[in-house]
Amino acid sequence: MATQMGGDSDRGEIFDLLSNHRRRYAIHYCKREDEPVTLGDLAEHVAAWELDKEIEEITSAERKRVYTSLQQTHLPTLERAEMIEFDNRTIELTDEASELDVYLDVVPADSIPWGLYYLGLAAVGAIVMGGLWLEVVPTETVSELGWATLVFALFAVSAVVHVVQSRRMRLGEMERPP
Repeated sequence: MATQMGGDSDRGEIFDLLSNHRRRYAIHYCKREDEPVTLGDLAEHVAAWELDKEIEEITSAERKRVYTSLQQTHLPTLERAEMIEFDNRTIELTDEASELDVYLDVVPADSIPWGLYYLGLAAVGAIVMGGLWLEVVPTETVSELGWATLVFALFAVSAVVHVVQSRRMRLGEMERPP
């Protein structure tokens, strides 16, 4: 993979790389630990997350299945993409891995994507502005500047919530991968 990310082919490679949950989990664990990790510890955590179990509940067969898959497939793929350095026992993220956050907009299952949310917010703003132009929105109790301030405040509060949620939902920021 090229060291300068940004072209369509690079984006395609990154989305392909992140399309597999085991690779995302591996990156998440490495980011969370923020130091080189052992393949055994990584396999335990990935197996626990996949099976929604505590680490102590993972059987040796479950651990071995994940360990083998990581060792033979996923870690070499991440290494070829220059996201990790892997020496068959330890895994360490490279500087390239820090650029992955740009490609991840993790949306919790119970919420709507932020782009759709902002589109709805813009529609509300357009309705308020149209109502002010057509003089159907009351300006006796709330002035035109008050309505504009309200719409601006909705966008500002939404942006703050979006930034906080996005930072919290990044790979490596939570106990369990998003």
